[in-house]
Amino acid sequence: MRTSVGTTTPKERQQRAWFAQMTPPERNTMIATLFGWALDGLDVMVYSLIIPTLIAEWHIDQGQAGILASSALLASSLGGWGAGVLADRFGRIRILQLTIVWFAFFTLLSGFSTSFWQLLLARACQGLGFGGEWAVGAVLMGETIRPEYRGRAVGIVQGGWAIGWGVAVIFFGLFFYWLPPALAWRAMFWVGSLPALLTFYIRRFVPEPEVFSRTRKQLDSEGKSSDLIEIFSPPVLRTTILASLVGVGVQGGYHTITGWLPTYLKTVRNLSVLNTTAYLVVAIAGSFTGYVAGAYLSD
Repeated sequence: MRTSVGTTTPKERQQRAWFAQMTPPERNTMIATLFGWALDGLDVMVYSLIIPTLIAEWHIDQGQAGILASSALLASSLGGWGAGVLADRFGRIRILQLTIVWFAFFTLLSGFSTSFWQLLLARACQGLGFGGEWAVGAVLMGETIRPEYRGRAVGIVQGGWAIGWGVAVIFFGLFFYWLPPALAWRAMFWVGSLPALLTFYIRRFVPEPEVFSRTRKQLDSEGKSSDLIEIFSPPVLRTTILASLVGVGVQGGYHTITGWLPTYLKTVRNLSVLNTTAYLVVAIAGSFTGYVAGAYLSD
């Protein structure tokens, strides 16, 4: 409780200085995953911004545009499973770097697509890396950040998605103002190669979680391996099902709305590029506030 007006207790001061209380591995892991989530948001949300341009340039219909959007999201579920299995076997850091380089490369490649089928393949491959990075990054956070700080840390990292989305919107405003649409949509994808630079930071400053290294050594000494089927065993089956249902509902609703929002603003509300950018910035600010506020409340 407060000792007097204008003063705080040591416990309150410690709560406010939680970032300073973190160990270097905790801070570096949080920073790396924050940027990872932000770059995920940048690469994934780019497509939602260029849908109207692709429909006009390639003369595709909204159904085909929806397939291009869904291909990355559906592939991301497979990427999450696959990267999770590989991370259990070869380590969190190694697979995290691989997934980042993977989705950055295929985002860059998307900008060179010349047909619907080429972009569909590039988007699906991008989704594998995006889903893998998301899954491995979440596990890395859970194993590295101590429980009393985990909610706030994860919430701020999740807020990185909104930051990446905001950066994508800024590039959208700049590119479509200065460049012809036929080149601007490609430049949006080319910017998506930036995440590859994050691997240098991860390699230099982010260590493998101690709990993983310890568990891996124990399994190797006993001649055992982690089994994917274990998440469906009776002790954790209920948690697996409920968490999966929540994920499907939240992600499905989120991407349905945000994936088509720029197209709605342009084709139905007839907003210009600058007005669309301003509208999305407000939505993104609310999104970031929700991430951080929800995380603090959870703690």
